[in-house]
Amino acid sequence: MKVLLVHPSGLMYTEVYLRLEPLGLERVAEACRRAGHEVRLLDLQIFSHRHYRRVLETWQPDAVAFSLNYLANIPEVVDLARLARQLLPDALVFVGGHSASFTAREILTHADGAIDCVVKGEGEEIAPKILAARRDLATLPGVVTIAGEGPPPRMVHSLDEIMPARDLVAKRHKYFIGVLDPCASVEFSRGCPWNCTFCSAWTFYGRSYRKVSPGVIGEDLARVAESGVFIVDDVAFVHAEHGHAIADEVEKRGIRKQYYLETRCDVLLKNKELFARWRKLGLTYMFLGVEAIDEEGLALHRKRVSLGKSFEAMEYARSLGLIVAVNIIADPSWDEARFAVVREWALSVPEIVHVTVNTPYPGTETWTTDARGLATRNYKLFDVQHAVVPTRLPLEKFYEELVKTQQILFKKHMGWQALVGATSIVAGHLARGQTNFVKSLWKFGSQYDVQKLLRDHREETRYPIALPERKADKVDARDLYILRPELAGAAMATDRDRLGLANKGLGGG
Repeated sequence: MKVLLVHPSGLMYTEVYLRLEPLGLERVAEACRRAGHEVRLLDLQIFSHRHYRRVLETWQPDAVAFSLNYLANIPEVVDLARLARQLLPDALVFVGGHSASFTAREILTHADGAIDCVVKGEGEEIAPKILAARRDLATLPGVVTIAGEGPPPRMVHSLDEIMPARDLVAKRHKYFIGVLDPCASVEFSRGCPWNCTFCSAWTFYGRSYRKVSPGVIGEDLARVAESGVFIVDDVAFVHAEHGHAIADEVEKRGIRKQYYLETRCDVLLKNKELFARWRKLGLTYMFLGVEAIDEEGLALHRKRVSLGKSFEAMEYARSLGLIVAVNIIADPSWDEARFAVVREWALSVPEIVHVTVNTPYPGTETWTTDARGLATRNYKLFDVQHAVVPTRLPLEKFYEELVKTQQILFKKHMGWQALVGATSIVAGHLARGQTNFVKSLWKFGSQYDVQKLLRDHREETRYPIALPERKADKVDARDLYILRPELAGAAMATDRDRLGLANKGLGGG
């Protein structure tokens, strides 16, 4: 069969700060190719909807599959699926991905027959089975159709078996994150042992934590041509021995890259020796999920890391000479005074500070506990850049404070004055024909604009997000799980995964 795999367009945040290769879709592509299918991958972060239509008309694939990791992309994917059904009535059309797993029934309803099925869970093993079956799809694990739903989704047997089909992605030089331009993406582990209330990574993976074998990671890194590598793990280097084993492979193969990773403050403090070793191997940028600058905020998000430990981790990262970015979650209940406090703190520390908006969405605990107060049902606004629950301030005033904060922080680290010290980096990018980072400097003002944000709220809601069936003060976390490790014989995240860390993550799951 001819199979077209499609990644939807970028969101507001990705217009400025990053554009990452569709790693999950590349792995699905390789699985389908191994099953004997002719596969193409189209990334609409880079190509246009016009190009998508042209591929449908000229290549006429037998199957069209969409990756749907972000809630805000649901309207776009539904419309793209409708176009595929219109142009290719007999084609098999299906959708999978993180957000699709939590909204499968709603997506099928919105599509009104344009989508044959939605896949819950991981796609590498189930996608070839869907292509082989074509009919009776509802008998397959994790597959949801209008007619019914198959058995629970199962975890892939091994993370070592499928390498990403990087060769299928055109214009790889378009992928970047910050000054890592160009930048590839690599997976070291999958899942998260913690259970923060605002996050759905742990509910998707059933609070499991699995690792790719160090030798396989070394082989994958050796195949990467780009000088920059983003490690996509939700929490990098939870287990120090795994990180050291990967480092052994990197040293043995003589791999030299610049790395960007995300981790927790408590993991960094627990595994100092490991992170120091990776600094020597090329670790340059680190994202720490601080989320709040007071104990009350940390407790609200169930971070289980004290404020003192967060600041200690930031200080240790500085001592390694890393460029550190942190995120602070702005709550819609904030007033002018609270925004001012956050701005003052953010300007007092050397770290790059990002601000996102607290957003309940399907798969998180806060979706069930808070979502009845939604101020909008437009999927497009669920991007952690818009306020989707009522704000304490008038909405326009909230956005004025939010954008003011973001402008000040952007100018601090990415304004022209701040970039004087990065002249050699920018010059090197331009000399190699890499313009992603430089172009991003001009995009901030067009994206982070009060009137644009307000216009987004006035946009017609063609596909309204479904409200949760009930509101609850407390939920059984297992009711939120997409993947259940016990069904595949996989290991649940245990106390060992968190042993000795500031967060022992024993509650809520």
